[in-house]
Amino acid sequence: MTPKELPSIAVFNSSADTIEVLKLALEEHGYAVASGHVSDIKKGQVDVIDFVNEHQPDVVIYDVALPYEENWRFLRLLQSSDALKKLKWVITTTHKKRLQELVGECGEVYEIVGKPYDMQMILDAVKTAIES
Repeated sequence: MTPKELPSIAVFNSSADTIEVLKLALEEHGYAVASGHVSDIKKGQVDVIDFVNEHQPDVVIYDVALPYEENWRFLRLLQSSDALKKLKWVITTTHKKRLQELVGECGEVYEIVGKPYDMQMILDAVKTAIES
């Protein structure tokens, strides 16, 4: 299978370490991975529309970090844009309960706190998103 045939995953996170861990886990399981820092998107240093057009991800893994309300609103803005609204999203955070307390019901959000089973949960969510 050539790299173009591999399912493509975009990873957006505010932690370089988490990006690297996700990238390694995803690549180990046969995915092509492109990544970026959420702060670079927010600052306009990365054009997320160009990024998506270039990499054509099957799934976007996006982390909602502190401050939760601000970053949740930014995610919702991204998801509602014409260029991104048809993408499949796997949303992560480090504190799901607190996120829900602040923004209300937020659907399926996966908590990553650095435990080994966190990666399997994300891999399963990506597989489910691709198959849906």
